[in-house]
Amino acid sequence: MTDNPQNESLIKFPCDFTIKVFGLGTDEFEAAVLMIIHKHAPNLSDRAVHSRPSENGKYRALTINIHVESKEQLDRIYQDLSSSPHVIMAI
Repeated sequence: MTDNPQNESLIKFPCDFTIKVFGLGTDEFEAAVLMIIHKHAPNLSDRAVHSRPSENGKYRALTINIHVESKEQLDRIYQDLSSSPHVIMAI
């Protein structure tokens, strides 16, 4: 048995967290993701976002290093990313 109830996070908040988001290699994809992230973390620095195209350029991966204050904030970010039509996957 563990000391953590099932709904308690193993991540200690506040913390720095890396989110990876995948979508088509379009400007709309990156703009949509950044709009979602800025909604939940308005102080996000441009240096915190790294973009990498796939080998053929059809897809793009964004790596976002973000400071999160709570599990709820992180959950809201993932919910919004997952419901975006521009996002194929967020991990």
